[in-house]
Amino acid sequence: METYDSIDVHAPPSEYYKPVSASNSPGVIRRRSRTYQRKYGGQSKSPSRPLSMQSISLHRRGSVDDRTAHPRRFFIDIDTIEKAVLEQEDTDGDFQITIEDSGPKVLKVPTASSGGFRTFEIRGTYMLSNLLQEMALAKDCGLKQVVIDEDRLNENPVSRLSRMIRTTFWNGLVRCMDESGIQAICADPKNTKGDANPIIYVPYNDQPAFEYYTGIAKDLKDLNIEVVKLPKDITPQYVKSINNRFGILSLAADVSYDANGRLVYKPLAFVVPGGRFNEQYGWDSYFESLGLLVDGRYQLAKNMVDNFAYEIKHYGKILNANRSYYLTRSQPPFLTDMTLKVFEALPASTPEEKEENHEWLRRSFDAAISEYFQVWMDKPRYDEKTGLSCYHPTGIGMPPETESTHFDHLIKPFAERLGVGIEEYKSMYTKDQISEPELDEYFVHDRAVRESGHDTTYRLEKRCASLATVDLNCLLYKYEVDIADTIDEHFGGRFAWTGGREMTAAEWRLRAETRRQNIDKYLWNEQKGLYFDYDVRLGEQSVYESVTAFWALWAGCATPRQARRLVDVGCRKFEVEGGLVSGTEESRGRITLHRPNRQWDFPFGWAPHQIMAWYGLYNYGFVDVARRFAYRWLFTITQSFVDFNGVVPEKFDVVRMTHRVQVEYGNVGVDFKMVPREGFGWMNSSYQVGLTYLTSHMRRALGMLTPPDVFFKKTNWKTDGTPSHSPATTPGPVPVFIPEVGTPRHKPQSNALYSALRNLKLGSCNEGAKPNNVAEEANDPRFGDRSDPLGYFDRPAPVSPPQSAADAKSPNPEFSSDEEIKKALR
Repeated sequence: METYDSIDVHAPPSEYYKPVSASNSPGVIRRRSRTYQRKYGGQSKSPSRPLSMQSISLHRRGSVDDRTAHPRRFFIDIDTIEKAVLEQEDTDGDFQITIEDSGPKVLKVPTASSGGFRTFEIRGTYMLSNLLQEMALAKDCGLKQVVIDEDRLNENPVSRLSRMIRTTFWNGLVRCMDESGIQAICADPKNTKGDANPIIYVPYNDQPAFEYYTGIAKDLKDLNIEVVKLPKDITPQYVKSINNRFGILSLAADVSYDANGRLVYKPLAFVVPGGRFNEQYGWDSYFESLGLLVDGRYQLAKNMVDNFAYEIKHYGKILNANRSYYLTRSQPPFLTDMTLKVFEALPASTPEEKEENHEWLRRSFDAAISEYFQVWMDKPRYDEKTGLSCYHPTGIGMPPETESTHFDHLIKPFAERLGVGIEEYKSMYTKDQISEPELDEYFVHDRAVRESGHDTTYRLEKRCASLATVDLNCLLYKYEVDIADTIDEHFGGRFAWTGGREMTAAEWRLRAETRRQNIDKYLWNEQKGLYFDYDVRLGEQSVYESVTAFWALWAGCATPRQARRLVDVGCRKFEVEGGLVSGTEESRGRITLHRPNRQWDFPFGWAPHQIMAWYGLYNYGFVDVARRFAYRWLFTITQSFVDFNGVVPEKFDVVRMTHRVQVEYGNVGVDFKMVPREGFGWMNSSYQVGLTYLTSHMRRALGMLTPPDVFFKKTNWKTDGTPSHSPATTPGPVPVFIPEVGTPRHKPQSNALYSALRNLKLGSCNEGAKPNNVAEEANDPRFGDRSDPLGYFDRPAPVSPPQSAADAKSPNPEFSSDEEIKKALR
């Protein structure tokens, strides 16, 4: 039988607050049986006298328990203590206990060992807020009285936050488009416009989905759900025509039929960002999957890959999110890397599992290749002159998902010029009763900003569709490298793409090298030591300094010399006390009443930028810099978690190190009562992933809330924006990374870093005949703080099928020369 004492103090709420037998429950068996405590005074000389009657001294019991070496527990009557905490400590009335509350920050709480008759003082914002949170969680489990361990209230904040993410937050973010999930989605105001009925859109050729959701609509008659089949060709004009008929889009499901031929349809669960978002979002899902893999939730991450493959198959692209008004808009592409990380985490202990995983990898990469050609290498997103790609969705008119007054300031001068009101002008413009090219162009760029995921920023405003951005082209370079290496490693050098002819790894390597050269030509600025976006219409580099320059390290498209320069410059420009800032203050420009701040500009920091930089720096051997950046970011999260009732927000002001931000859209994840139940998707992930980069020393310092600059000073870390240590003096060993997140089992062999490392390796073996560029790179044999940072040469090269003499003449057996490959690619 399970007893109270057998429960782990730090167990998930569902286990910790699970009702136990009344005979074992301290809250049940404790009763006030006496007023005095007995103290045993010595050994009895009368063996016949019971121990309980032996010599004792009586003393009046104090009203407050003294400290004890034994674990302390509190006997909590939830309604009573909750009321006392809120009345005394929640002085601003937001149902949270924070450092902004002006209460005494001390509360006497009954102890369990005394049956509730003694009390002990709980002190400080952190313990009081944890008490409030634990009572709310116990109430969720249906309890009115509960025993809570003191160790649960004063738990190390790093351990507590990581545990809450792992056991509570992820569960709170899970959604599923089954019957119960549809009811929640229909209650979301984003699912309808005005008083319209909720709509579920399904692909024209997904009959099982249509049957399933039609059945749900019949079962949930009160919701008046409408199930609509999309047309075969989903054109921008069609999407515009349903802008007043908001709806949710179906996603993937496990489909089968029982013995009687009846449909068994099981929609796949997925993770949402949090807050007001109830859909599966594009690039959010990639970063969420990294945290899910750290926490062993590989099935959820796999489901999200499957949902993306479904979207590509039926909607033509990975969508911004699965809502009808996103049908013309994608988001930053991460599918190949996401697939490989999930693939490495899947169970593969039996031949059947290995075969199933291999087939899943094939399907996922087949979808990624389709996305690559259909979306990013096709007009209007692909620019033939530069060979680079831009964010350029095909939607028409005003984005319908915005607030009704969002564009009023923009529409006003046009309405005044025409002599009509703003609402009338918007109606006329939407119905194509008037034509205004200037507005058309504005909305193309506005949609492109949203497709980029960086909505909004002065970096992209009014020009995004014309920019070949650093981030997008680094991601596509990574696609090309991943596809080449995966074809070699898992498919014998050839891949039968369902969308066209058979492909080889060689042609994908050529694609990657071509893009890398174009990135160098158009995006790299040798003088400034940074990558910049390139305006394909104006034919010039942007001057906005963005932290996305570090994405070149994540993708591996920077040479070691470029990486050294980038780290030197990037640290000085983007590293601030709370982590990496989105861009420089100079690039953002002056903020005024008529030119307000944008949330993806200075001084804000975001989880995706941190994660990409950590991985990229580690990729090139800058281990200490990656750790330094990670510590700064995790400190910012932990400090807010401790000071503000467990908050885990969408973003931070990393200069002021606060989640209190004055910017459009506010800050998602901060509006909750008593206890946070979700955090925010990619912020949760950044914490779990970030912890894998810290040494044990750094983690202890983080748990003690040692400010970054104090910690770095005391441990002799440089804080002037340069790499802190040589390999010999880096504090502690290189951390043991979780395979899916840190040091990957999949090591790309087609990128620029690999090529440089290979040249160095060959050069050291044959100094008399060095390959091209070896002399230059050999002058800087340590690219970061370690040579061969990913251990590329610790493994054998992939085995390709034997080639005929004719095949050996060309990287691609289908072509007779490199020129023919280039011509085919064009």
